[in-house]
Amino acid sequence: MMLKIATVNVNGIRAAFRKGMDTWLEQANPDVVLAQEVRASEEITQELFGDNWQVVVNTSQLKGRAGVAVAVKKSCGWHLESSQADTVPVAVPEDSGRWLEAVLVRDETGGGEDARLRVISAYFHSGEVGNEKQDHKMAHLARIEERLKQLCSASSSDNNGSLALVAGDFNVVHTELDIKNWKPNHNKRAGVLDEEIAFLNRWREQGWVDVVRTLAGQVQGPYSWWSWRGKAFDNDAGWRIDYHLATPQLARLARSQKIDRADAYDQRFSDHAPVVVAYSL
Repeated sequence: MMLKIATVNVNGIRAAFRKGMDTWLEQANPDVVLAQEVRASEEITQELFGDNWQVVVNTSQLKGRAGVAVAVKKSCGWHLESSQADTVPVAVPEDSGRWLEAVLVRDETGGGEDARLRVISAYFHSGEVGNEKQDHKMAHLARIEERLKQLCSASSSDNNGSLALVAGDFNVVHTELDIKNWKPNHNKRAGVLDEEIAFLNRWREQGWVDVVRTLAGQVQGPYSWWSWRGKAFDNDAGWRIDYHLATPQLARLARSQKIDRADAYDQRFSDHAPVVVAYSL
């Protein structure tokens, strides 16, 4: 069966639902949603998604900031077995509400060993060149790298840990294909710095697979974020900073990808578009 997993930075879950996220959920019909910048409690997030979803949230220590969520549709054939927040350690309050791991288990289908899938909703720092925000970002990337190494080790040694997905807003482009205007931004703006890109290179070397790039091929884009300012959206002057990063075992099961870009500027519920991948599980 196909399991459709979407990741999206919602820019505040309450605002997103006011702007039409509920309509998108009905039309796109994802089975699992990994959300970033939720900026709301688990109770509020569950109420917005409704009774047909299992929802877990890692809220930020700073009110109105960050926050990540995992939502699983009860009818999708999988259920949320457990979750763990901040497996990537928190160093300062600004780092919290950025990492949430959930283990999904396939519903019983007549015996046999349960199939398990670990999904992680991740929200990386945006950073700012020459500012302590960039220091927080780089430190966070280093801590994430340690966790990814652990997950890789589990994947290679334990079949139950082989299916893992880290998805979310990474706030880093990987190559020139991932940003419309490479030259004006490369090594001048956070998210397009070689020191940040080096982390993505190493994760690829570890074995992690950028699922969307693999499925889309070596084409420009597809972008997932456009500034609210100017004509960035209308001109498709975007950045691809929202990823599905999968273990090789899971990546082989990916069948299709879609950037669910709104038809018009005023129809967006966030400055990010949902990134949706269908996996044959």
